[in-house]
Amino acid sequence: MTVELTERIEMAESGKARLDDMFELLERMPVPEGYKVEIVEGVIHMSPQRRTHWKIIRRVMQQLEDRFGRDADIDVDVRIDFPGYLNGFCPDLAKIAEGAVPDERGNMSYRDVEFVLEVISRGTGRNDYGPKRDTYAVAGVPVYLIADPYQRQCHVFTEPKGDEYRSQRTVDFGEPIDLTGTVVDLVISTEHFPHD
Repeated sequence: MTVELTERIEMAESGKARLDDMFELLERMPVPEGYKVEIVEGVIHMSPQRRTHWKIIRRVMQQLEDRFGRDADIDVDVRIDFPGYLNGFCPDLAKIAEGAVPDERGNMSYRDVEFVLEVISRGTGRNDYGPKRDTYAVAGVPVYLIADPYQRQCHVFTEPKGDEYRSQRTVDFGEPIDLTGTVVDLVISTEHFPHD
């Protein structure tokens, strides 16, 4: 398991230049306004951002800012390269550790990510439940939260080990998500999460 994990991290670091080339090409392409673009296991995915999507992101971000302050390092749809084969993810929301420093290009390291929120889109939801969840575990992201407006549920993953999370639970929209005892140490209200 350790060898596999080490190999996946090395692959991410060696594929960085290739990811840079792919993202540079994407920046020159006419990506429609309001679409999110990311690379998952070498495949480019574009998904439209919906109002429901953004409202959930905003509500979680507000609660994180209430807990950590307005100057907390919280990114929305910003590229972070993760371990594995060509994984240039743009998490819907990522909380970065206090004091983390960007690299020479201004990008944050996946090693500094403390919390990720992904809001499910119909076209790319399988990535959030599958390869991205596994990659976040490999990267050691302490808390991974999926908000699914179609199921009207949140799925909480904590305690990453190897390529999986040892703890997982499901919370219905309207119920609180208790993250006390984790690195974010707060209870997230889902009372006003919209759904589809």
